[in-house]
Amino acid sequence: MAKEILLVSACALVDDDNRILIAKRPPNRSLAGLWEFPGGKIEKGETPELAIVRELKEELDIEVHEKCLSPVTFASYSYEKFHLLMPLYISRCWDGEILAKEGQDLKWVKPNALEQYDMPPADDPLKTALRDVL
Repeated sequence: MAKEILLVSACALVDDDNRILIAKRPPNRSLAGLWEFPGGKIEKGETPELAIVRELKEELDIEVHEKCLSPVTFASYSYEKFHLLMPLYISRCWDGEILAKEGQDLKWVKPNALEQYDMPPADDPLKTALRDVL
């Protein structure tokens, strides 16, 4: 049986100390309590890059410009009810102070410490890719 494909974009924000920002999924959402890279669903008519720009403004109150997004890898994972396809970008520059606008916990983590954080199954392979790139 074919599953719906869910398109999502994610971004690894990297600070001057080469740490990556991760966010904890809130209790009222699926996969609650797991850590993830900021991002979200790609809306109709959006490119993955524009989705990241929009989501980072909505979730973290920061401005990221498309030219500051570098594609790194992608995740392709079949959940029970849908198949997720998620490009992952890195950005080292943004405007504004990061603020958890949706009440999510935020943490800055070194790439080799990502293994210590439980993430959704689709995000797990991204940990290795980021460690290798950074």
